[in-house]
Amino acid sequence: MPVAPLNPAALYRPCDPRDLEFETTEDLDIVDGIIRQDRVIEAVHFGIGIHQEGYNLFALGPSGTGKFALIRGVLEQRARAEAVPSDWCYVFNFEDVHRPRALCLPPGQGLEFMRDMEQLVAALHRSLPSLFESDEYRIHAQALAEDLEQLQERAMTEIREQAKAKDVILLQTPTGFTLAPVRDGKPLGPNEFQTLPEQDRHRIEQDIHTLQGELRKVMHQLPVWKKRADELLETLHREMVSAAIESPFDHLSAKYANQAAVVDYLCQAQQDVVEHFRQLLPERESPPSDPWVQASDDGPPWHHRYCVNVILSHPENGGAPVVVVDLPTHHQLVGRIEHRSHLGALETDFTMIRAGALHQANGGYLIVDAAQLLMQPFAWDTLKRLLRAGEIRIESLAHMTSLISTLSLEPEPIPLDVKVVLIGERHVYYWMYDSDPEFCELFKVAVDFDDRLEWTLDTVRGYAEFIALEVQRAGLRHLDRAAVARLVEHGARLAEDNERLSTHLRSIGDLVRESDYWARIAGRAIVGCGEVQRAIDAQVARADRISRRLIEEITRGSILLETRGERVGQVNGLAVMRLGGCAFGHPSRITARVRLGQGEVIDIERVVKLGGPIHSKGVLILQGFIAGRYALDDPLSFSASLVFEQSYGGIDGDSASSAELYALLSALAAVPIRQALAVTGSVNQLGEVQAVGGVNDKIEGFYDVCAARGLVPGQGVLIPAANVTHLMLRADVREAVAQGRFAVYPIATIDEGIEVLTGQVAGERGRDGAFPVASLNARVEARLIGFSKRLQRAASSGAL
Repeated sequence: MPVAPLNPAALYRPCDPRDLEFETTEDLDIVDGIIRQDRVIEAVHFGIGIHQEGYNLFALGPSGTGKFALIRGVLEQRARAEAVPSDWCYVFNFEDVHRPRALCLPPGQGLEFMRDMEQLVAALHRSLPSLFESDEYRIHAQALAEDLEQLQERAMTEIREQAKAKDVILLQTPTGFTLAPVRDGKPLGPNEFQTLPEQDRHRIEQDIHTLQGELRKVMHQLPVWKKRADELLETLHREMVSAAIESPFDHLSAKYANQAAVVDYLCQAQQDVVEHFRQLLPERESPPSDPWVQASDDGPPWHHRYCVNVILSHPENGGAPVVVVDLPTHHQLVGRIEHRSHLGALETDFTMIRAGALHQANGGYLIVDAAQLLMQPFAWDTLKRLLRAGEIRIESLAHMTSLISTLSLEPEPIPLDVKVVLIGERHVYYWMYDSDPEFCELFKVAVDFDDRLEWTLDTVRGYAEFIALEVQRAGLRHLDRAAVARLVEHGARLAEDNERLSTHLRSIGDLVRESDYWARIAGRAIVGCGEVQRAIDAQVARADRISRRLIEEITRGSILLETRGERVGQVNGLAVMRLGGCAFGHPSRITARVRLGQGEVIDIERVVKLGGPIHSKGVLILQGFIAGRYALDDPLSFSASLVFEQSYGGIDGDSASSAELYALLSALAAVPIRQALAVTGSVNQLGEVQAVGGVNDKIEGFYDVCAARGLVPGQGVLIPAANVTHLMLRADVREAVAQGRFAVYPIATIDEGIEVLTGQVAGERGRDGAFPVASLNARVEARLIGFSKRLQRAASSGAL
């Protein structure tokens, strides 16, 4: 029974505005504006709910399907109910100045601790100078000075008494102390000393020598006594400073008693203040030797070491963080250590440590674009290493790559507890999975977004809410329900399926904005169906230059394509061209030629390396179909050539294999094919016509060529019957079908298709194993048997 063309109702599925329970999008109560994908949401909840190593997530799917919005919405909803992570800060390490300490504090206490330390340092600057101006300090210092003076005086007094007993006097000169003989209480000069009897001179010289020894002992003791006095004075300083700062430090230690690391740091800081208290005084007694103590006019002040660098602080009721990284470089992930220029050199300290995205997301969730991550040097390797180690270690790329060998800071690592969500296209996920063994160990949860959803009332409602949200976000005009219905229909066209809706919400959002533009031009307060259709038409018009040019060349005859008459071995095939975001159907002539041969079907496209592997596979399949259906008792003894005429670029895909087979059958049977028809569809070895992609664009492409030349009765397109559910054709095509000026034929088998194309019965084998006389299949088989017999006669006669 001949195949009947499709009814116009089968060419398009309308969305009835009466099914939408609102007048305009203003009436909608928006929940979140996200079209739900239950399988995706279940995978996300599983990934964020399982707290095991390696269960990070990868959200994969086409761009523009709302992956980011859905993932972020689910994570933020979950994060609001989770505990707020701890604050983290870096402080000076009094034991190793190059390894700053990391302190963990409860949420909100990081900034509070920083302010407490600032107030403490300010209080020390006020209290310590006054401490050394107090009467108590003066009394104790004066007592120590007097003790030293008395000790020195007693020692010198003993020397004087010994000298006096031996007629010697101790004199103090500008160069020091000296001993001289005396007579009658007066020192003797050299001449007078020489007048003394030799025995007296000898005795006095011995006494002076003995006294000089005693004097030297005393003089040697003076520095020792001075040092001892200085030590006692320093002990006094430390005791007084220790007593003065004990109360504020004890107050802070009590305040942070539950934080052992903070208390330990405060104890070390308290000892350091006692050790270097002079640096907090207005005038310094001597330049310090500790490089961290030294200060310059351009450098930071000495008390900078008591600062607290809060790199991460969270509000107490903010929930867990959800952090999005736009540019996931190495330093954006792990943080960095900044430097300042000082006296021609670069220097740094713990206050110049800056947090990265992993610090900010610690205790929560981190969302990263996978493609961007892979493009940044060392970023992917860094992320893997930190996730495996379970800690954040701030490292510079210069040190990692050994480009620079200088002394720098090595901040103490911070424990890492984060769920990482990578977002990317499917090919990125599969490439990472296949090329990196560590990927599947660290990202065990795949969140696979579908590019289309079943057309139901729920998905239509989701479309409407998404449209309403876009209107609200961008401050656009609201859409009436007819406009929303037209957008739903366009979503089915994008999905190329009248039972599915596309999840490429970016395209729908763009169309909403463009519809608002046309409504503004028309002066309408509400966007209607007309404005949506105008926006769709304008999108096509902006991108159809190549399509128009090809149609123009066909109508002018530059590209040979017949839409009327009949031809043997010639058929109109349909292909889809995709340029940027534009796709359109392009008909082209396919021809077949046959002659006596060795059973070979030559694919000219493959021979000249213009045909891709899938196209070549299609040609081999149709060769298998011929061999399996006709002349089963005879060898195939024909040679055929197939070609896309006026094709100058690469060809791939098997959607033209049925058209090639029709051309081949026409050439073998010498039966002409109606050129008013075009064909698309792939074929298998059993002769079944299989579904192909781009069926709407292909039909409309041939229709546009026919319309440009003027529609005549009998024009139409043959499509696979399996593609009927994919039809969402333009209004002008549907109207032409309704008026009988164009037709769309659903074809299930090659026999059905060849009957429509030739107007002859294909014929089926009877019980006798033969095709009906005068049927097309009988003519094909007779031609092939004839080729075989001719080849056998030529072989027996020695002509071969």
